[in-house]
Amino acid sequence: MKRSTAVKGVTTLASLLLAESASAEYRLNMTQGVTPISHDVYDLHMTILWVCVAIGIVVFGAMFYAVYKHRKSKGAVAANFHESTFAEFAWTIVPILILVSMAIPATKTLLAMDDLSDSDMTIKVTGIQWKWKYDYLDDGISFISSLAPEHNQARQRDSGIDVTKIENYLLEVDHPVVVPVGKKIRFLTTANDVIHSWWVPALGWKKDAIPGFINEMWARIDKPGVYRGQCAELCGKDHGFMPIVVVAKNESDYRDWVAMKKQEQADALASADRAWSKDELMKKGAQVYATSCAACHQANGQGLPGAFPALAGSALVKGPVEGHIDRVMNGKQGTAMAAFAGLLSDVEIAAVITYERNSFGNDTGDVVQPATIKAARK
Repeated sequence: MKRSTAVKGVTTLASLLLAESASAEYRLNMTQGVTPISHDVYDLHMTILWVCVAIGIVVFGAMFYAVYKHRKSKGAVAANFHESTFAEFAWTIVPILILVSMAIPATKTLLAMDDLSDSDMTIKVTGIQWKWKYDYLDDGISFISSLAPEHNQARQRDSGIDVTKIENYLLEVDHPVVVPVGKKIRFLTTANDVIHSWWVPALGWKKDAIPGFINEMWARIDKPGVYRGQCAELCGKDHGFMPIVVVAKNESDYRDWVAMKKQEQADALASADRAWSKDELMKKGAQVYATSCAACHQANGQGLPGAFPALAGSALVKGPVEGHIDRVMNGKQGTAMAAFAGLLSDVEIAAVITYERNSFGNDTGDVVQPATIKAARK
């Protein structure tokens, strides 16, 4: 009876694993990608693979033939010789020729990767624990891209959300990178804090984002679509929650997006000059907190003991508002608390501070206006 139950359990587990495998894309090779560089890398990979296959066939074929042909049961007698000039010449020259034949296409691909000439536009990518900042240097657009709010909520401890029902779980963002197809785009990568790595497999490359240093790479996407990636450098607690989404659009749709982003930025600047109600600030603050603060301080404001302080009942949050503003804007040296002055707008900082001071049981009643944050920057 016990054996029957065990067999049934193994069968059920195998069925579940097979069902899971069937629902995923089954791939044994590299991603071919959607850029010229990714195609060159894939072709190079396939060339080297078949060279290795040919070498393996020749070497192992000769070895197995020798074992079979000269086996003891057939009365084979081992040859007795000291050296062979031909053999030494062959096993020196042949590998050199093979390596040179592989080095030529590899060098061409490496040179093509570093050819940044005639770029049509430049995007600066800055890694931040744990999100990405994008600056479109030609169009004057700048924004922060974070894990999508619904994904961020679902991945919280005890969220009670079934993540298997969330499409592209942990690979969706609130603000994707939008680029035009058919344009050579120069990417500059750097970081604010620790080393990150910007990686979108379909582009055919990844580049480290290093504080105080700028790496550069390029891509030209010829096919509209959505291409996803992640941070590929272990960068801290939420390294696994730094997705990248690149949306390639045709030129007219891209220009419409640029115009929309510029209008959003203009509206944000204008909104900083008016007085906001407490309800408006609380609603906006909840959104900012979910994307910029909840990863460390948790959605309930309880923090993580020994790592990130709680905001609920915090002396800083319930103390003078000036200290709270300073901490959010300038961070705290020697801790994971980042300076958000360069990452969030006046409205966003005012909203999140108002939210923190009136949530998690703090109830200070304080309302911080964007004008106060604007004045604090001077």
